[in-house]
Amino acid sequence: MTKFYPAGSTVADYFTPCAIPGGCEGDKWYTYDQATATQMLKDAGAAGANVKLSYRDVVRGYLPAPGKVAEELQAQLKAIGINATIDVQESGTFLDNASKGNLEIFLLGWGADYPDQTDFLDYHFGKGASNTFGAKFPDLTAVLDKAASLATQADRNKLYADANNLIKQHVPMIPVAHGGSAVAYKATVQNAHTGPLGNETFRIMSVPGTDQFVWSQNAEPLSLYCSDETDGETLRACQQVFDPLLNYKVGGVEVVPGLAETYEVNSDLTEYTFHLRKNAKFSDGTAVTASDVVMSYAVQWDKGNKLHVGNTGNFDYWGGLFGAFLNDPGS
Repeated sequence: MTKFYPAGSTVADYFTPCAIPGGCEGDKWYTYDQATATQMLKDAGAAGANVKLSYRDVVRGYLPAPGKVAEELQAQLKAIGINATIDVQESGTFLDNASKGNLEIFLLGWGADYPDQTDFLDYHFGKGASNTFGAKFPDLTAVLDKAASLATQADRNKLYADANNLIKQHVPMIPVAHGGSAVAYKATVQNAHTGPLGNETFRIMSVPGTDQFVWSQNAEPLSLYCSDETDGETLRACQQVFDPLLNYKVGGVEVVPGLAETYEVNSDLTEYTFHLRKNAKFSDGTAVTASDVVMSYAVQWDKGNKLHVGNTGNFDYWGGLFGAFLNDPGS
């Protein structure tokens, strides 16, 4: 861990960091046992198997040294009788292949969009998740559906213990590490902050004596059709130009108004009513209406909509968080 990750990082005992409510319920992940692993492969007739280990050569908080980690895993696999060939792919191609389930073994991670288990478990293992981890497990999707429908965290945590145990049982992936933040600023930057959700707000930062703010990150954004992207470096750019219904307090996770000034929720949490900010306008001066907000959801949901095009067309966030698409011939 200390060879490849910065201070503040931890070895992963669960898929989700413990800072997320419900993240570390249930049993911890398996401990390393090389002898047993080697024997199990022999018993299964899989000793000497050849696999392709894929990654994208870009630095992320969850994978700050991708090439070195890949080589380390290659050596560990060799030690138990598996021959891994390292396969480096262009970032966008890699993410598309991962989404479609085209990779054998690969290195990929996740950063929280909001502090809840649904952002981690439902997105990756729920019934609407992409094919990244292969076929869905009905027992796991059923538990996640039930947990997402409850409002009391204590009740949800009991179900997330079951969910974490099922992930450990089915092993669709192996958690490696939870990386710490490495954001740094010059001392001259005013209102500098680090967002726990990777959501730094550039418009409130400045450097005295200049009208320019320079930010350096690990890669260029893949596109600005933000609803069809999952890459954190891309979503950081999206954060600067789009205004969500609700926002998070700068540098924290307290919910504050965004495009919506207020909202109400019905008793069974199935209907949300948002009251938009008065006189909100797009950058060209056009008035923002409720119909515009509805359309921003519709183009993600409806595969038959002419604007449902995006970059790759996967729209992984919609499927992972909402479960299904409208007019989907493959559903």
